[in-house]
Amino acid sequence: MALSLHRNRTADRTRAATTSTGAPDAGRRPEGASRVYRVQRIGAFAVAGVIAVFGVLGLLNGLAFFSTAGERVLGLSSNGLLSTISLVTAAVLVYSAFRSARTASTVMIVIGVLFLVSALANLAVLNTDWNFLAFGLSNVGFSVVAGLVLLLLGAYGRVSGNLPADSPYARESADGAPTPTADEFPSTPAEFAAERAMRDAEVAVVQHVASAEQRRRVAAMAQVTSRKERREVWMSFDRARRTA
Repeated sequence: MALSLHRNRTADRTRAATTSTGAPDAGRRPEGASRVYRVQRIGAFAVAGVIAVFGVLGLLNGLAFFSTAGERVLGLSSNGLLSTISLVTAAVLVYSAFRSARTASTVMIVIGVLFLVSALANLAVLNTDWNFLAFGLSNVGFSVVAGLVLLLLGAYGRVSGNLPADSPYARESADGAPTPTADEFPSTPAEFAAERAMRDAEVAVVQHVASAEQRRRVAAMAQVTSRKERREVWMSFDRARRTA
């Protein structure tokens, strides 16, 4: 069953990566990859900009570093410690975005989780002597929103049960079978027809309704590993039938 489902997924990736002429566009990075990377980098810069402005204004106002009462900055409560942490967080986001989109994605996910944890932790210590970051209810709300935004941007095009073919974060499937390389994609009408027939035969075998011919072909394909080789095995049966 796992083998059949994997082949169905890889066949879907084949159709998504195929150009209008039927040949895979292996010479260029998929447009989806550029879009995902662009969203993640711009997202990291945007969130860093907002946090940096908040931190800079807090420091310029000369806020007490460990005050638990805090003062208002852009509608939020802040002190010197929170302003410093905000600037450090912004710097980390900017650095990660310059380093690579993948790094930015990972950092945004981690910081997004930290924002949510911070919101819950600081909510528990509001109006107490343990409120070292001078949080108010508005800060809690901002932390929740910022955390969710960071998680959304960091996970964009990366976290999914079935990543699209153009996602740069597509990985090996759970059963360990690798994603097919460009030279394994079908490129002729006969090869596409063979792929469809292969899938139908594999489904029929799993559902125990396959013909003897389908069972023979699927068993023969199981002796090879790559997608291209399986397709060649299937088409060899077709050639043998035509010459018989």
